[in-house]
This record gives sequence, C-alpha cells and structure tokens, in this order.
Amino acid sequence: MRPPLIIFAAGLGTRMRPLTDNRPKPLIEVAGRTLLDRALDAGRGAGASRIVVNSHYLGDQIGAHLAGQDVAISDESDLLLDTGGGLRKALPLLGEGPVMTLNPDVIWTGPNPLIALCDAWDERMDALLMLVPVQRATARLGGGDFDMDEAGRIARRGDYVFAGAHMIRPERLAGISDQVFSLNRIWDVLISEGRAFGIVHPGGWCDVGRPDAIPLAEDLLNG
Repeated sequence: MRPPLIIFAAGLGTRMRPLTDNRPKPLIEVAGRTLLDRALDAGRGAGASRIVVNSHYLGDQIGAHLAGQDVAISDESDLLLDTGGGLRKALPLLGEGPVMTLNPDVIWTGPNPLIALCDAWDERMDALLMLVPVQRATARLGGGDFDMDEAGRIARRGDYVFAGAHMIRPERLAGISDQVFSLNRIWDVLISEGRAFGIVHPGGWCDVGRPDAIPLAEDLLNG
C-alpha cells in the first residue's frame, strides 16, 4: 500500500492575483480542470492510502469542491501554519509512517511523480524531494534550489528546482517547537545529517504561480 498524501491547498495565492481575489488558487483551472483536481488525480493514480487536503484562504470553497469525495480536510482557517506546521496538524488524519506531500500549483507531464518517489524511497532517507533541472522549469523565476551528488544526497544552492512533491518521515517534525514553520527547516536538518535525497522528474514541469503561467502550462499539456 502506498503512503498517505497531503495536498497543500491552504496558501493565500498572492502571486496569482487578481484571479485569487474571489477563489483559492487550487481551484484555478488549467486546460479546463482545476489544479486541485489534477493533484487529486496524481494522488489517486499513485494509490495513496488516504488523501488529506489542508485549507485556509476561502476554505469553504475547498470544502464545497471536495464534498462527497473520499478526501479529509485539515482546517487551518484559524491560523495559516505553513508547510511544516500544516503537515504536523494533519498527521492525525494521515496516520503512521512516511507521508507524501504535493503542491497543487504545478503542472506535470510524463511519469506520475508520486509513484516515482515511492519507488525510489529507501531506508537511507528521511526526506526525498522531486527535483527538476532549472533549465526545464517552465515559468520558474530565479535560480535553482539544490545540488545533488552521485548518491542522490542534496545540498542547498545548485541547478535543481524543488518541483513541489516529496516524501518525508514525519517523526522529525516533533523537533520544531514553533506552531508555524516551513518544511525547509526540517530539510536543512536532514541535509546536515545526510538524510535528505532527491530524484529528477524526467517529464515536463510548470510552476503555475502567476496568471501568465497558465497558458504556458496549457502549452505543456498540449505537447
């Protein structure tokens, strides 16, 4: 059985304004299908044992969209917790063991990234990040996030972009006392311990963070 999945749908979507003035970014459509539904497709296609979606900004719309589906909602309406805090809050819904995470505001072509993460996961790892070379990161602004050695261990600052999907052993979240925190804090600890790894997505990838990225994502999907 595949690990559970959390889809991070709680962000404010500020870069996507004005399209997010009256709807959350995960409900923006690309090629006639919402970003959230595309993320759910990836999770279901990978056989995730359960799927959790967190929500904050216009969370009632997320809830209405998911009504009747076999998806749990981790409600952050009182306080936006960032990725690390959001994952920790959702753990009672996700259960034990490694967890997959997915950002919905990206478009993928090629192999399912969540299946690839599951297939590559092994006991050396406390985190495994899906990466894309910066030169193939459509609509990405700025440089890369990580370097990677021959064994797949990652380090900060290099020519690879974090592609928005990863696996992690959530036990490491207990080491952070703050309520609101980014997963980057955990990754930095794991990088220092040699327990953070990466693999490269071989297909297309687009960062759908701004309105001008939508036609680029649609071009990618249309081949």
